Amino acid sequence: MPASRSTKRSTNSEPRPGRARATAVWILIVAVVALGVFVSALPASVATRFLPPNVHADDLSGSIWHGAMGKVTVAGRDAGALEWRIYPAALLHLSLKLDLHWVHRGFGAEATAAIDRGRATLSAIRGGGPIEDLQEFGVVRGWRGTTDIALDKLSTDMVRILSASGDVTVTGLSAAQLAGGAELGGYVLHLGTDSVDANGVVTGQLNDTGGPLKVQGTITVSPQQHSGTLSGTIRERNLVSEDLRKELDSLAQLRGRDRDGNIPVDLEFSF
Repeated sequence: MPASRSTKRSTNSEPRPGRARATAVWILIVAVVALGVFVSALPASVATRFLPPNVHADDLSGSIWHGAMGKVTVAGRDAGALEWRIYPAALLHLSLKLDLHWVHRGFGAEATAAIDRGRATLSAIRGGGPIEDLQEFGVVRGWRGTTDIALDKLSTDMVRILSASGDVTVTGLSAAQLAGGAELGGYVLHLGTDSVDANGVVTGQLNDTGGPLKVQGTITVSPQQHSGTLSGTIRERNLVSEDLRKELDSLAQLRGRDRDGNIPVDLEFSF
């Protein structure tokens, strides 16, 4: 009998697997909370340590969780201001997810970003503003209009673009150096799910949304080469201005017209 009581007492003293797992879960929760409290106390200026060498930020405010850079410069050029808010739960998966809000003069955009294993993906990119406020990003001086951005996805490996899809729309487009600054109408650039090739070259379909010109074409852009091409056709409508009609007549003399009166266009540009 004594031996039996001793054996029973020894068995009860052993830790139960379920209780051990529960203890481990609580330890993990406490550790995560402690880490969250520690990180939340870090100032926004900590984020500057993770910026690329050619990116500089000033006028930082807030915390690492929810902060802002009042002035961002890229290669010495003004790149506007940036605000971010981090999703803490993503850190448990060793990735980074955050909401971004970017403003440059009258132009602004917001998106949700996910950074994981050297790849950054922006989703639900929405924004817009005057295109003349984007001269630091390659827009030629003298062009005017209003842009609306509605991109579903844009991903990069920090070297080249990997994928992009959605629409970019421009309304009230004009250029001081073209047809005396006459309005050229509105246009939409559509990027399909297969718009980016293995080299990061982006190809989109361009169509007019009404106005003095009927335009159908393809725009191909190489971000790494800072160049692109526009290939397609253009034709005037009845409401075209006299200055614009003269420009089109001169172009038609050089390129000719097809049976439908369209003028073939094949232009190269750099940015």
